[in-house]
Amino acid sequence: MRNQATPGAVTESAVLVLPLLPPRDLAAAASACRALRAAAAAVTTRRAADAARGLEPLPIPFHNRVDSKPYAYFLYTPFSLARLSPGASSSPSAQAQPWGGAWARPPLPTWPRPSVDGFTSAVCGCACEAGECGGPRCACADAEADAAASGSEGGMGSLGECGDGCACGPSCGNRRTQRGVAVRLRVVRHLQKGWGLHAAEALDRGQFVCEYAGEFLTTEEARRRQRIYDELASAGKLAPALIVIREHLPSRKACLRVNIDATKVGNVSRFINHSCDGGNLHPVLVRSSGSLLPRLCFFAARDIVEGEELTFSYGDARVRPKGLLCFCGSSGCCGVLPSEET
Repeated sequence: MRNQATPGAVTESAVLVLPLLPPRDLAAAASACRALRAAAAAVTTRRAADAARGLEPLPIPFHNRVDSKPYAYFLYTPFSLARLSPGASSSPSAQAQPWGGAWARPPLPTWPRPSVDGFTSAVCGCACEAGECGGPRCACADAEADAAASGSEGGMGSLGECGDGCACGPSCGNRRTQRGVAVRLRVVRHLQKGWGLHAAEALDRGQFVCEYAGEFLTTEEARRRQRIYDELASAGKLAPALIVIREHLPSRKACLRVNIDATKVGNVSRFINHSCDGGNLHPVLVRSSGSLLPRLCFFAARDIVEGEELTFSYGDARVRPKGLLCFCGSSGCCGVLPSEET
């Protein structure tokens, strides 16, 4: 006689295995038996309740009244990770990431952040104690921080923060972007735009919202991926989230290029849509002492009401034959999403 697993044993195994499965495999498992169907439904419900998987201070739920998709599947990271060459792996992209399990756990700390493949800058940082940073005596303090965060100076802002080269701790007041997503957000499904990020509470002008987290790429790898993404996106099979940041160095003779890809590995910022009118978020390049590469962070460009969609400008629109349509709905909409040759 063939041994058959009891429903209790099936459920116990499912609790461990199902949270590791991508949606297609989860659906296949659910079709096997009634016990797995119920367990898979519970996993789906918990996934829809928190896009951040408990890795942020607050849950970030999905809301969908448009179609039957309960959530968008991707691998979550609270901060950017290094993938500096083709074939190199950046956790968690190299392995399955549990999502939707029944166990509860506190969010992982977003500080100290991992160095980018061991590269560090020559900046020594400050020697302040935990309660003293951010004041005029702090070597890393940025006197123009408030202006940069609020966008009053126009264009992409920049500010400096304490980092791994400093003696202070995570409670330092000069680490405002390093504590994860500390405002209430939700991911909402739109009929034409797909998923979008919305404020689930009122936000004040200059308030930190989130970092654009993903994989740091070399220019060669970014170009390789962009070619693939363009082809898939034109066929409606992918919504890419690869962003290229160019910053002119003080000499004005050279440009620093940073490539961040949140298409497969990223945080909730991957859901921020474009707006041709500039949007309500202000992008700021944040440099932390001890880190080579800057981070792209978003601050509220103005007061934002609860329920409002969060948007920013992807750049200047360039019309091309296969350009993707823009549905931002602003009065100055160009009709086509910005694109560039990476």
